[in-house]
Amino acid sequence: MEKYILRMDNAALRWDNATPIGNGRMGAMIYGGVCQERISLNEDSIWAGGEVDTAAPALRDVIDRVRTMFLENKPYEASELLGELLGEEFFTCIKSYEAAGEILISTDTAEAENYERTLDLNSGIARVNYTCGGKKFSREYFASYPAGLICFKLSGERAFNAELTFKRENLLLTSIDPDGFTECGRTAFGRNEFVVKVRIETDGELDTVVRGDAPISTVRNATDIKCYVAIATQYRHGTPDATFTAVRENIARADVGYDALKAEHLADFEEIANRSTLSFEGASCENMTVADRLDRLKTDENAEDNHLIGLYWQFGKYLLISSSRPGSLPANLQGVWADGLQSPWNADYHTNINLQMNYWQAEEANISECTLPLFDYMNNNLLESGKKVAATNYHVRGTVAHHVSDIYKFSSVADGFCGFWPMGAAWLCYHMWEHWLYTGDRDFLKNVAYEYIAESARFFLDYMFEDDQGRLLTGPTTSPENSYYVEVNGEKKVITLTVSPTMDIEMVGGLFEFYIEMEKLLGINPEQMAEAEIAIKKMPPLQIGRYGQLQEWLWDFEEYEPGHRHVSHAFGLYPGWSINRSTPEFYKALRVSLDRRLATGGGHTGWSRAWLINLFARFRDGAATYENIRALLSKSTLPNLFDNHPPFQIDGNFGGGAGIGEMLMQSHEGCIDLLPALSEKLGSGRFTGFRARGGVVVDAEWKNGRIVSFALCADRDGKVLVELPSANGTPVLSGGEAEIENGLIAVCLKAGEKVCFTVA
Repeated sequence: MEKYILRMDNAALRWDNATPIGNGRMGAMIYGGVCQERISLNEDSIWAGGEVDTAAPALRDVIDRVRTMFLENKPYEASELLGELLGEEFFTCIKSYEAAGEILISTDTAEAENYERTLDLNSGIARVNYTCGGKKFSREYFASYPAGLICFKLSGERAFNAELTFKRENLLLTSIDPDGFTECGRTAFGRNEFVVKVRIETDGELDTVVRGDAPISTVRNATDIKCYVAIATQYRHGTPDATFTAVRENIARADVGYDALKAEHLADFEEIANRSTLSFEGASCENMTVADRLDRLKTDENAEDNHLIGLYWQFGKYLLISSSRPGSLPANLQGVWADGLQSPWNADYHTNINLQMNYWQAEEANISECTLPLFDYMNNNLLESGKKVAATNYHVRGTVAHHVSDIYKFSSVADGFCGFWPMGAAWLCYHMWEHWLYTGDRDFLKNVAYEYIAESARFFLDYMFEDDQGRLLTGPTTSPENSYYVEVNGEKKVITLTVSPTMDIEMVGGLFEFYIEMEKLLGINPEQMAEAEIAIKKMPPLQIGRYGQLQEWLWDFEEYEPGHRHVSHAFGLYPGWSINRSTPEFYKALRVSLDRRLATGGGHTGWSRAWLINLFARFRDGAATYENIRALLSKSTLPNLFDNHPPFQIDGNFGGGAGIGEMLMQSHEGCIDLLPALSEKLGSGRFTGFRARGGVVVDAEWKNGRIVSFALCADRDGKVLVELPSANGTPVLSGGEAEIENGLIAVCLKAGEKVCFTVA
């Protein structure tokens, strides 16, 4: 089994270089300080704010007036009118996700020698090891999903003293327990209460008092201190009494002891984390710290570190396993981790790419269950609220979501003109459909995915409007989050608002396509399916502009920011699939668009660079894919491998991990395509446990860019097509039965049967 260890040789000075652990619902950042340890705690429902009334019945009249002005070729006037008529009350903003607080641990150990801070991505165990006065000291941390606890222990070869306390703003109550302390706090806005309980076990002497407003647990003459943390929230449990009861019941799970909790954690975590593996051959730098490895790439353009690419891929898996497990909320802009009471961009759910990017890696990396919190959130938090916004504000049926949301069911317009983008639900539907494609779970399709997809399609069937050419258009909307020039009385004006930008055409067209396919499978609403079949034929076609580029807007506007971080019109290539090798004209035009964007500064944020990796992988350009992976590592990655937007934003990690996988295997064109975008610099390696659409688990090994062996194992009976890289030439197979069909390897598989091939 490939070992993935993230190494650091110093304690974190900043929160975003600490070591993350998590169990989906709870998270912690471990600083690793010697004399003073700092552990920042999180729980995914500690979120300021609450449900707000977003009803705006007059919005529909405004939309109709704005549409008329667009049809009269007055986009600037339409944009000005919208801003004038709506006002600030229509652009409210949600509140921030917050930290649960910090545990501070002071010890009497002096300066450390031989210091090492590690994170084992296979096991989900973080460690700090050092020597002091010739004696070894160690610390170990993990977040248990089965127990719902954060657990850690401090050990030493000689006795030591320690003092533990808790720090946070907006604390309401501190109480002392025989084995630790309990804290009750609330959020900055909305007064959403939560409880943190810390239980301490030690072979030394324990005494807890309240000093000022803070609990102080003093441990003397210990060689072993074990701590368990439970967190419960009023969001989940309803009343303060129920919240206190929940945290007490949760902490009681520690009664089995630290070793039993660790064994349970390892059995759970390792099964998921090691289900798929990836390794590249090349000079090993595995004993170096991540900071040193990143510095080599930054300072030496000839330096290579193929193992770091594999580590980054595994880190993306690790982060999603740690921040999105069944029963939790989905991973937000910072996963499950946050520092303090105000997070960048509120650590919210940005649905114009960021929330979706968090889940790009999950299906292919074979950690499909980590997507379930996203689907729960869509059905439990967004579906009904989106119906209300559609009915009240748009006067149509179906469900809608805009570009930001939170845990309080926010589905309406927010944050100014960027928020006038009713495509969030449509994009989220792609993840439900992809889950079906990867798993073939018909029960999921019918009972989890169907209503959300059908209601999202229903919204656009009602919402779109015809122009004088009979085309069905969307709008007013935007091409996130870009702007363009229009000329007004000889003067250039910059506007964001538009109708039917290319992303809308690609996204709604794809939504209708798989909605129709879903109806054919389930036969629930043939009347609405017929409407979608008519509507999709009336949507505008994609267009190629003056430079040979795929147009971003319905008209060939001049871009205000040619190097914009978003590449919204590339949606059809990735994560969509409507632009591919079977559409060569648009495939080529979009490449022109990307080259132009990069030539003027595109890809300057972590998530934007990650998107480019996936796009160039879909273009089957190994050199450009590798170049952008390297740029992500050297320009947008922190010393603990966190993405550096800047500041930290986790979607870059997930998107980068997805792009590395997409470089090695694709399955969106009807076949399993092995090594479609492999750089010669990554010439040899292997992966196991990757999952392809159609429910096929794939292993592959390659040497010098040639596949030398691969294995297939399917969930269900059927024929599977496999495409090998051109370097293989005409393959000669042994070890299994296969035929060659139109240059592809055709293999008939039976459910559960693993077929292995060697390739000469």
